[in-house]
Amino acid sequence: VPIIFLAGLEGQLFKDLAITLSAAVLMSLLVSLTVLPMATAHAALTEVLADPLQRFWLRLAGWIDQHTLTDRVRMRWVVAILGFSALVVVLLLPKVDFLPKADVDAVESYLDLPPGTSLDTIESEVFGEIERRLQPYYSGEREPRVRGYNVGVGPGYGTVFLYPAEPEGTDPLIRIMREEILAGFPDTRAFASQGNLFGNFGGAASINLQLQAADYDALSESVPAAVGIIQSALPGAQVWPNPDPQVVTPELRLLPNDRRIAEVGMTRDSVARAVRALGDGQWLGEFFHEDGRIDVILQAKKWAEPEYLESAPIATPSGAVVPLGELVTVSRNVGPQQIRRLDARRTISLGVNPPEGMALGPAVETLKKNAQAELYEALPPGASMKWGGDADALSRAVSNLGANFLLAVVILFLILAALFKSLKDSALVIVTLPMAAVGGVLAIRALDLVKSTPLDLLGMIGFIILLGLVVNNAILLVAQTRASEAEGKTRVEAVREALSLRIRPIFMSTSTSLMGMLPLVLAPGAGSLIYRGLATVIVGGMAVSTLFTLFLLPALLQLGAARATATAPRDLAALPAE
Repeated sequence: VPIIFLAGLEGQLFKDLAITLSAAVLMSLLVSLTVLPMATAHAALTEVLADPLQRFWLRLAGWIDQHTLTDRVRMRWVVAILGFSALVVVLLLPKVDFLPKADVDAVESYLDLPPGTSLDTIESEVFGEIERRLQPYYSGEREPRVRGYNVGVGPGYGTVFLYPAEPEGTDPLIRIMREEILAGFPDTRAFASQGNLFGNFGGAASINLQLQAADYDALSESVPAAVGIIQSALPGAQVWPNPDPQVVTPELRLLPNDRRIAEVGMTRDSVARAVRALGDGQWLGEFFHEDGRIDVILQAKKWAEPEYLESAPIATPSGAVVPLGELVTVSRNVGPQQIRRLDARRTISLGVNPPEGMALGPAVETLKKNAQAELYEALPPGASMKWGGDADALSRAVSNLGANFLLAVVILFLILAALFKSLKDSALVIVTLPMAAVGGVLAIRALDLVKSTPLDLLGMIGFIILLGLVVNNAILLVAQTRASEAEGKTRVEAVREALSLRIRPIFMSTSTSLMGMLPLVLAPGAGSLIYRGLATVIVGGMAVSTLFTLFLLPALLQLGAARATATAPRDLAALPAE
């Protein structure tokens, strides 16, 4: 339930999952309390089959009982299990990433085009040639065949998306795009990589360093040094500034002639509005018709030559019509591709894609440890640096998930306390939760040895889901122990009976959970890649917590049992009659 109320990106990603799980559990409860009893009553079973593993369950329960006979041994079990759990979580906490890498059968290509290149030139000389080179693969003359592609163009950049006819054609197409299709264009940088379901070109999470300084020119001059420092700290990382101070674009700069503007009865603001109408258009207001709303924009006819701007007629409040060149001085210059502001200050953002195979968390830690001090030295005095992008989103997500994890524990504790009518019994069940964390951490670490598997947001959600799964085994043991005590048995006898009666259902429920999740851990494919971290956490947490719970709960339940029995009042029914 706490996952449903998560805010931000993680809430959007996991709300459907949380609603589905909650609805499924509620429906299973309804079926188990209504349909199942009626079906069992009408099944007319004439014979109850014997459990072939009954002797095994009894021997296992007896073995656990024999190894928790005294308080000293029980305390050793408690200290060893809880201490081991804390040690594993602290020492083996896996590297953290933002979202899982979910490759799709597509090739994403990005082109960094020369600044100032017109769209007509890009269309004819760049993408026209790219389409010509792609045509043999699209028509099937060459392999691997491409079933479709699309292109996109913007100021200074272009994108190409290829969709191979067969999944196995993705890797060869990446190589072909790099070495053939996108090669040979002057002053153009091109990248190609496999598509990712969650976006982020190339499937890599990004880190953004927002650089700000009072002296913007000095900040621009320090950017190449900052890029070099980051690449030295993270070999193999891709770093690009935005906007790049070394990349400039042609621009028309208009300097107002204040005296002439005043003579015709205009102001700088009215001249700026007129210039905007000559460019992208000046927004005048909105027109409402019935339920519709239309923006009203004043825009002059299209023009291509800068000389037109100087001769463009401007109607003035004095009634005269004067060319714009009388009100402003038009000069040709160069400037940045764009102006970025953060908190109203000019900002240069350094985008960083970590090296292949490095998770986002370790990359941020490496930069803060090995590059942050050098970056401040390279930047102008008084410069500031803020972490943004997926790194900032990851920090917020971890904080939100941590808070929701604690909230889930509190809710679980209160529900158990109400059901058991005992804070002590509720606490005994909650104590088993660290073993789930241990199992999840160990499972992620073990899988990481075979294939790089960082702990992403879906894996973190797995720890929250585990809360509702691992407590079931502890609930069975505690509830059966209290029921046996209510029948008059001693604490030791009650625990022994709880083990013998409940160890089979514990293994049954654990086995079904493991078998349901193992396909996501072991099966290949894009879908399994997305949920592999979550499934791994649940499989490891369930397996380890089940084994540890069978030793921890009996030890905790029997601590001080001998003293409690010695001081308990004698049963009046057992006293001799006077």
